[in-house]
Amino acid sequence: MEKFTVHKGLVIPLDRSNVDTDAIIPKQYLKSISRTGFGPTLFDDWRYEKTGEPGMDHSKRALKKDFVLNQPRYQGGSILLARENFGCGSSREHAVWALEDYGIRAVIAPSFADIFYNNCFKNGILPIVLSEEKVDSLFSETEMMEGYSLTIDLEKQQVIEKDDLHTEATSFEVDPVRKHCLLNGLDDIGLTLQHADEIKAYEEKRKQTAPWLFS
Repeated sequence: MEKFTVHKGLVIPLDRSNVDTDAIIPKQYLKSISRTGFGPTLFDDWRYEKTGEPGMDHSKRALKKDFVLNQPRYQGGSILLARENFGCGSSREHAVWALEDYGIRAVIAPSFADIFYNNCFKNGILPIVLSEEKVDSLFSETEMMEGYSLTIDLEKQQVIEKDDLHTEATSFEVDPVRKHCLLNGLDDIGLTLQHADEIKAYEEKRKQTAPWLFS
């Protein structure tokens, strides 16, 4: 999993509340268990004129020009700005895979659905909870300024706004264990393997005290 330390990226404003995981990635794309290749299907129903199916050449599908991901000013964006209860609905981890495959490194919103929030950390995406007032302010800044970007410093737990006149840092909370995993690029397996020597020593000890378990 890619480490998350300090990230600066263009902000993509998705001004919708209660965005569910079926909107993030529709059900027809859930057959694959590979974590890659889902970027073109991100927000599929909102992004394209016609409903897609697995195996389609998405590069040839007509785009809805008014959808934010299709607007030229937001191309290459890596920080998604959203409204409350982002990621609600079913527990499909594919929703996070699609965001990550598209290039999203962080999602900022006033609140998240719990399972989606947890899945983000397991896949290298940082979900950041900020107040509704602050999120409103960020939406306004993004709309007014083309090329609006933010810097996210995970070590300092800050979202940093910077222009020619001022710098403003907004603090956010993050669980210490999750922070450690993101800073070091550790998913659940990677976190467990940090204790590989202790696990091996325990197994060797058990072979001596309970050999019938290994026969």
